[in-house]
Amino acid sequence: MAIRGSLKEASLPDVLQLLAMGKKTGCLSVTHRSNFGNIYFERGRICYASIVNRRDRLGDVLVKSGVITQAQLEAAIAIQDRRRERRLGELLVDTGALRMEELHDAIEVQIQEAVYFLFTWNQGTFNFEADVAPDSHDHVVSINPESLLLEGARRVDEWSLIEKKIPTFDLIFEVDRPKAAHSDVELTAEQRLVLDLVNGSRDVQEIVEESGLVEFEVGKALYGLLTAGFIHRIGKSAGPAQAISEGRAEEHRNLGIAFYKTGMLDEALREFRRVLELRGHDVSARFYVGLVLARQGAWDDAVATFADAAAQPGAKPAVFHNLAYALEQQNRFDEARTALDEAIRRGGATNPRTQTSAGVISLLAGDLEAANSTLSAARALFANTTPTAAWYHYMGLTAALLGDFPRAIQLLEEGAVAHPHAAVLLNNLAVVLERAGRYDDAHAAADRGIHEDPGVAQLHKNFGDLQYRATHYDDALESYLRATKVHPDLGSDVYLKLGNIRLRRRERDEAMRCWERALELDPDNAIVRTNLESVRQVF
Repeated sequence: MAIRGSLKEASLPDVLQLLAMGKKTGCLSVTHRSNFGNIYFERGRICYASIVNRRDRLGDVLVKSGVITQAQLEAAIAIQDRRRERRLGELLVDTGALRMEELHDAIEVQIQEAVYFLFTWNQGTFNFEADVAPDSHDHVVSINPESLLLEGARRVDEWSLIEKKIPTFDLIFEVDRPKAAHSDVELTAEQRLVLDLVNGSRDVQEIVEESGLVEFEVGKALYGLLTAGFIHRIGKSAGPAQAISEGRAEEHRNLGIAFYKTGMLDEALREFRRVLELRGHDVSARFYVGLVLARQGAWDDAVATFADAAAQPGAKPAVFHNLAYALEQQNRFDEARTALDEAIRRGGATNPRTQTSAGVISLLAGDLEAANSTLSAARALFANTTPTAAWYHYMGLTAALLGDFPRAIQLLEEGAVAHPHAAVLLNNLAVVLERAGRYDDAHAAADRGIHEDPGVAQLHKNFGDLQYRATHYDDALESYLRATKVHPDLGSDVYLKLGNIRLRRRERDEAMRCWERALELDPDNAIVRTNLESVRQVF
C-alpha cells in the first residue's frame, strides 16, 4: 500500500494515526523544502526515525543526561574517524563508557526527538512505502505513536509562536550586554547555554549544532531571550550561493541517497546532479545517477553514465556490474560480459550478485550449461544468506530449459517461500507446473501471482492459457483482455486466442480485429493468416 499526499492537506500526526490504526509496516518519508526525514513502522509502532543532514545528537544526549562524559564522547568520535563503518553508540559500548541498556534508552529519546521535529513541518509532501525496513545496522525500538502525539501537539503549538520571531534558521542574533548584565531574571539552563553561544556571527543552525540541544529547545530558548529583550536580530548568514562548500555537496548527496532508497527517483536525480555541479569528480554521485536512470528505464543514458563512472580512477566493482546490467537490457551481451569480467577482476569474484549476473549473460546468450554452472557457483557464494529473487528466477528458468522440471519446480517453490511477494517467481512456477501436468497447482500459483502484482501482463496471459486449455473460454477472455490492457504488445499468440474465443462467441468482426492485430505483431504467423482467410471466404 502506498500513501502519498501534501502536508497542507493532511497533517503528519493524522498520517501517523492512520498508519498506527492500520498496523502498517513500512517507511513514511517526509520532505520539507530541502529537508528529508523518515519514520519507520513495524506493525503500527514506530521502530526508527531519522532526519537527513541533521546532526546525530546521540553523543550530546548522553553527555547532557550525565550518562557519559565529554572526554568519553570525544574518545569515541576519534575512534569513529578511523572506523567509519561503526556507529558511535556501538563504539561507546565497546569502550565500556556505556551499557547496552543505556544506549537503547538514548536511541529511543533520539528517535522521539526526530519525530517531534518532523511534527513542526506543515509544508511539503509525505510518501509511505509498505514493507521497507531500516538499514540492518540501525538500532530499532518499539514506540506507540499515540504516546508521542500529545507531546508533539504541544510542541507544534509552541513552535507556531516561536516561528513568528524565528522563521528560519539562518538568522543571526546579538546579545544586549548591558541589559543581560543588570537583569536579575532567572534563566533556564537551556537559555543560559544558548545565550553564551549568541555572539553576533553564529546563526540559529550553528547554535543548534554547538549547543547539542534539539531545534525545539534552541528555538524556545531564543524566543524567551528575544521576548525578554536580552538578544536582538542583526541579520542573516550567507546562503549556499555565497558559500559553496564540500559540506553542501555532502548534504545533497545524503538527500539523494535518502530519496533513492524510498523510490523518489526524480528528486534523487536532482540531488545527485547538484553534487556533480559542486564536485564534478564525485564517482559515487555519478554511480547513483546511473542507478536512478536504470530504474527509470533510460538505458542509453544509464549506459553512458556508468561508462563515465567506470572511466574514473578507482572505480569499484559495483560500477562495472551495473554497467553490465544496463548493457544486458540493450541485448549487448558481449559488452556486458566484458564489463562483468572487469567487475570480477576488481574484486567481485566472491560477490554472489556479480556471479548471478554472469550466469544470466550466459543464459541470454544461449549457453545453458555455462549458465547452470555459473549460477550454481553463485548459490554457494550466498552461503547462509537467502539468494535473491533474481537468482531463483534465472536458476529455475535454466533448469526448465534444460528439461529438468522437478528441479525447476523445487527451485521456484523455494524462491516463492523466500520471496513471497515476487510475482515473477510465481508466474514462472505456474508455467513449469503446467508443463509438468499439475494444472490445479499451476492455477493456484498464477492466481497468487496476480494477487501479489496485477500489473504483470504475462501472469494474466498465462492464467488465461490455463483457462483456455480447460475450455473455460469466458474466463480466458477476461484474463487475456487484462493482459493486453497492461501490455498491448504482449505477443501475437494472445491475440490469436482472443480471436478464436471471439469467433466462438459469433463475434466475427472482433475476431478479425484480434487476428489483424496478431499479424501486426507477427506478419509471418501462418495460423493467423489462415484463420483470417477462412473467415473472409465463409462470410
